[in-house]
Amino acid sequence: MKTNAPLPLFGYLLLVEDEPAIQDKNRRILERRGYTLRQAYTLAETRAIIAEYPPRAIILDIVLPDGHGLDFLKELRRTSNIPVLMLTAMGTSRDVIRGLEAGGDDYLAKPYELPVFLDKTPVEPTDISSIILYAIMILLILLLGFGVIRRMQPDEVTEIEPELSVEELLVSTQMEDEKIAEVEKLQEIAFNQESEAKRQIEKFVLEKPEAVAQLLRNWLNEEWGE
Repeated sequence: MKTNAPLPLFGYLLLVEDEPAIQDKNRRILERRGYTLRQAYTLAETRAIIAEYPPRAIILDIVLPDGHGLDFLKELRRTSNIPVLMLTAMGTSRDVIRGLEAGGDDYLAKPYELPVFLDKTPVEPTDISSIILYAIMILLILLLGFGVIRRMQPDEVTEIEPELSVEELLVSTQMEDEKIAEVEKLQEIAFNQESEAKRQIEKFVLEKPEAVAQLLRNWLNEEWGE
């Protein structure tokens, strides 16, 4: 009984089989048909894999090293409706009824033929077109969310300085020129004052060298006296 119920994107089919040769054979057959698989050889591994991420469906061997598949199936049915195909060497009518009553979706006795095995596999392989469709839907949702976030953000306000008229530009330029002229005038005055002071000092030194010498001696005596 195949199902097309909503399944996780990139879901997998879980193979539970303790015989390595049968496990490998089933894996190669299903992978060639496009199935994504995970494998378990015991019920402990099966429980750990399901707890991590539930599969799309399970192909379950009934007789396993650490327990009976039907007991595990009853346990699984308390919390999950994952499709389960039971595989076993016990293929009597009574065994089939017991398996279905325990919660199995279908029953296949070993040995089995390839076409029958594929027909009874509980789910179809993942269709690439479905994956592309899901990817497009997710992309559209992300773009929509981005657009909503952009609209919720406040617009940045950029202050624009008003443009000056020609008359205002002329006045501003004239004021700048006047400031530059004032600075240059002050610099010239300071230079002239400095030059005048130098001339006065030079004149004093030339006219009164004795007085200059006496001032120098007094200054040295004061410095050394301290």
